[in-house]
Amino acid sequence: MAAKNKVVAGDYIGKNITSAFGVVMLQTSLFKTFALDKTTVKEYEVITEESRKSAASAVGRAFVGGVILGPVGWLAGLSAKNKGTHTIALEFMDEKKSLIEVDDKVYSTLIKVLF
Repeated sequence: MAAKNKVVAGDYIGKNITSAFGVVMLQTSLFKTFALDKTTVKEYEVITEESRKSAASAVGRAFVGGVILGPVGWLAGLSAKNKGTHTIALEFMDEKKSLIEVDDKVYSTLIKVLF
């Protein structure tokens, strides 16, 4: 199953994520989007099986754990283990938080703009 390119938990749940011309956008309504970049994303963490299990990943546990996204969001993030699917926890500048599931193309672009 391919990545959804959607918000799977937290704020903006169910909203689409798109990538074009080196820009990753979150579509909040039919005609409203905003860029996912350094001006809108305060912090992010790529969720992997290793980061979930790592005792040294205190930031990952606190950031993605039940405190922010709740157990349903946590499980949604861990269920995306398909090759070519990436799960990323985002904290926005306005303190909203989302768990997104994206394909390789969106992931690659997003990591570049957030670096």
